[in-house]
Amino acid sequence: MRDVAVVSFAQSVAAEEPERNEVEILMPVVEEARAKSGIPKDDIGFTCSGSADFLAGQPFAFVNGLEAIGAWPPIRESHVEADGAWALYEAWVRLQHGDIDSALVYGFGKSSMGSLRDVLCVQLDPYYLAPLWPDAFSLAALQARAMLDSGAHTEREMAEVAARNDGADVDELLARPFVVSPLREHDCAPVSDGAAAVVLAAADLAREVSERPAWIRGIDHRIEPHSLGARDLTRSESTRVAGEKAGVGGDVDVAELQAPFTHQELILRDALGLNGGTRINPSGGVLGGHPMMAAGLIRIGEAALRITNGEANRALAHATSGPCLQQNLVCVLEGD
Repeated sequence: MRDVAVVSFAQSVAAEEPERNEVEILMPVVEEARAKSGIPKDDIGFTCSGSADFLAGQPFAFVNGLEAIGAWPPIRESHVEADGAWALYEAWVRLQHGDIDSALVYGFGKSSMGSLRDVLCVQLDPYYLAPLWPDAFSLAALQARAMLDSGAHTEREMAEVAARNDGADVDELLARPFVVSPLREHDCAPVSDGAAAVVLAAADLAREVSERPAWIRGIDHRIEPHSLGARDLTRSESTRVAGEKAGVGGDVDVAELQAPFTHQELILRDALGLNGGTRINPSGGVLGGHPMMAAGLIRIGEAALRITNGEANRALAHATSGPCLQQNLVCVLEGD
């Protein structure tokens, strides 16, 4: 396989954006990623984006994002209707062809334009689940309850995940009211708008533009059955398999996990076999801000940053899509 590395990363502040549209959010992020990479715009061989038309409520909404990229002169461009982490996977595969040496990957979304809890219902089985219109928080609560009833983890452990991110007192968190039992407000990622961009470079080019590239040593993604009743919600088998295929085995200094709910971080940690020596979500994770369609790509970017700045030698990034951790991507990065 050809060596490919993350050589730059940029993101917007994850917050509701009542004034700016997607292009206005995305443009400065893309420009920053390009500038940090040291690779001229015209030399980038491939561009791939991740977003969801359902967030904007119109077909082919992702095409508007190209206004922030500059599609003239013509560029080689692709798009995935998913988080930008899956766009990065496509770009990584494209770089394996060997005819280009760099790629720009970006993800963006404005979740605040509608009720995200309800919009995500369109991901469900159209015959059995979607007609019931269960919102995303309620489905996550079913998963959390199943996990608690199994005895694998406790509500206190869920609160400890939240406390680690915002410094709150665990007992005070446990005294707060439920949003959807057993989930409290701190157990759920907030609605956020935002964008992120990453530049990938291959082999010699990566070494030329970066003093310490974050090399992608393994990347894989797996999906579980569409029907929630056909899988064990207390485990994430797709994450386990993706991690195994990506080469997670061994010590990991830093793990950036896309866990929109506190109980999901616990499930992911079990699936990946992360031990106490691994720093989990030093960036704060998505519980501090969760821009749909960019949050998974941000996990890869944040993990890469720890490699680039010398804080870690080996890092793991995880992205998820679909209800109750249905689809999962794992990326392992290393420094030289």
